[in-house]
Amino acid sequence: MDLVFTEIQAPEAVGEWKDQMRRRAHSARETLRRHPWAVRLLESRKAPGPATLRHHEATLATLRTEGFTVQQAARAYSLLDSYIYGFALREAALPIAGNTPMAEVAGSIMERFATGEYPHTVEIATQVVMQPGYDYGNEFVYGPELIPTRWNRHRPANRCGFDSAAPAITPWHRSVERPN
Repeated sequence: MDLVFTEIQAPEAVGEWKDQMRRRAHSARETLRRHPWAVRLLESRKAPGPATLRHHEATLATLRTEGFTVQQAARAYSLLDSYIYGFALREAALPIAGNTPMAEVAGSIMERFATGEYPHTVEIATQVVMQPGYDYGNEFVYGPELIPTRWNRHRPANRCGFDSAAPAITPWHRSVERPN
């Protein structure tokens, strides 16, 4: 597992912290695409190796240098890695063999149920998944863009958006204005 961590680009002390976290997220995803077996094992070691610990240290140092409290840094790191690892697990589990287009897979799935039975699933399949050039992997970009943006939006006087005394920030679905 330590060798896998050597392939993930760790954040550096220079540059915008959000860019560093995005770069790290994309590097981790690419590494996990090369080693799909690794995602279930990345954080499973009771005795992590030096490359793993250096990677963790660089990530936490980037967040702490930006002004995140210890608790905030732990939460931010956990949130981003949960997104990265979860996406990697889902991507690895997709029922696509070789170069089979996603539209072909979605079409064969849709043939198995009655018309009108799953209208929202059909809507996503026909208007998104079955469109020419669709690649599920391209969906990854939204997490590393959205997560640091949300941290930034919740950065009052404590700079980092997470009140260290509070159990969590306001859930996104409560902070979004809904149309009437």
